[in-house]
Amino acid sequence: MNPPQAAEYGGSTPQAAEYWSRALLVVGAAGLIRLVIASQAPLFPDETYYWEWSRRLAVGYFDHPPLVAWLIRFGTLIFGDSPLGVRVGPVLAGIVGSLLLILAARRLGGDRAAFMAAVVFAVMPLSAAGLILATPDAGLLTAATGVIYAAVRALEHPAKSRQSLQWWCVAGAVQGIAFWAKYTAILVPAGLAIALVLHAGHRARLREPGPYVATLIASLIFSPVLLWNANHDWVSFTYQLQHGLVGSGGSMLRRESELLGGQLGVVSPILFVLMLNAVIRGARGPAATSISRVLSVATLFVLAFFAYSATQRRVEANWPALAYLPATLLLAAHPRSARWDRWLNAGVAVAVVITLVTYLNTFVPVLPVPVARDPAARASGWGDLARVVAQVRDSQVGSRVTSPKSRMFIAGNRYQEASELAFHLPGHPRTLSLNYHGRPNQYDLWPRFTERAKRGDKLILIVDDLGAGADALITALTPHFDDVNTGLPVTLVRGGDVVKYLRMWELAGWRGTWPQSPLRSRP
Repeated sequence: MNPPQAAEYGGSTPQAAEYWSRALLVVGAAGLIRLVIASQAPLFPDETYYWEWSRRLAVGYFDHPPLVAWLIRFGTLIFGDSPLGVRVGPVLAGIVGSLLLILAARRLGGDRAAFMAAVVFAVMPLSAAGLILATPDAGLLTAATGVIYAAVRALEHPAKSRQSLQWWCVAGAVQGIAFWAKYTAILVPAGLAIALVLHAGHRARLREPGPYVATLIASLIFSPVLLWNANHDWVSFTYQLQHGLVGSGGSMLRRESELLGGQLGVVSPILFVLMLNAVIRGARGPAATSISRVLSVATLFVLAFFAYSATQRRVEANWPALAYLPATLLLAAHPRSARWDRWLNAGVAVAVVITLVTYLNTFVPVLPVPVARDPAARASGWGDLARVVAQVRDSQVGSRVTSPKSRMFIAGNRYQEASELAFHLPGHPRTLSLNYHGRPNQYDLWPRFTERAKRGDKLILIVDDLGAGADALITALTPHFDDVNTGLPVTLVRGGDVVKYLRMWELAGWRGTWPQSPLRSRP
């Protein structure tokens, strides 16, 4: 079911075939560029944290469902524990998602729409930079795009037809995979369901078996993750609900402003406005079709959800990413005019500039912002820290404070330090995170120091030298070790500027005791 403008660019005309070839070329070129950058850029702490997950494969983790860990494990089996190995799975998933997106755009507006979708998705900072990183978003965006594509195909066929049921089954299967990526995947079928209810022409779909069969299939595929949560006191669900919907105080107006500013940054200002225009026109304009109305409602639902979330807590800029999948389709299939094309070209140009600056800033600090606000700075200096820790660790072997039978453990106070050290230290040792005065995370569910260590063992501990509670942490631990050496200061540096001040403490001769109040994360 294509809108009227599809006929101009669809069919088998040479022009249409050229647009489709260009779309495939853009997807391939963008994927190759992301792959090259992924292989060279240093890993961010969240990426090394998910890499730690991949070394302990499971069907559930504290923060998110497990798909990102499985994608990382796939890559490291081929390319080893390297930036390329960690990221190649998510990057390839992003390429698959891009292909599904242009296929959906082709259904809506023909081959030119597919080409425009390919270009917009390739240059939009959200996908151009976000699909380089090994985070849950890569799997989420890919699977969610597959759900949208399958839903579009289902809606093209008559209700209760065999073809419609088949595509609903595909949508359900891919939705199950989306649930393995991120819990916010629920927003896609929720938005589609609301759209079917609101659109009179599609309400009959709710009386056919397709949507319910899709729900059953998705639930079956998601069931291992549900069982894991049930066996772990629903810790992952509880954390995410608190993380996104429980009020944290502060200025609601400021949070909403930050949300809007973040969207302008990850989409680019002009493309963001054009997408809103396309979404509104897709819902109510003269060129609106039944499918465009469904996609518009789905987009608005996701945006509204995170606008509400921002009334409670700060919303990260990437969280509403799902909204820009149907929005990109509507933008690509929007009716053309000279004025529209000028704005679209300008939007693409601005997005290209933002993306290129982001790429360059990954390697060279070019953004005119303090290092504390430079997003790339978070990946800097970890290799240097690991070298210092390795030197201290190796120098203690056979020393007076380390008996021949004692073992040495390495820990950070937060998952960022713990996971980066695990990745960068020779041999990739199993590290620990004490999480004192920090947020809970997966390290809370793995064996802790007291469960792994024996009397006489040693602990090398990295703490944020300026973080709250650092002195209290050392004070609490000191009575439980024979020897506590004054912390050695270590700095993480990017481009000559200090990113973070850390301190390394050496605690030797564990006495087998621990502070009466366990050093656990705050709920």
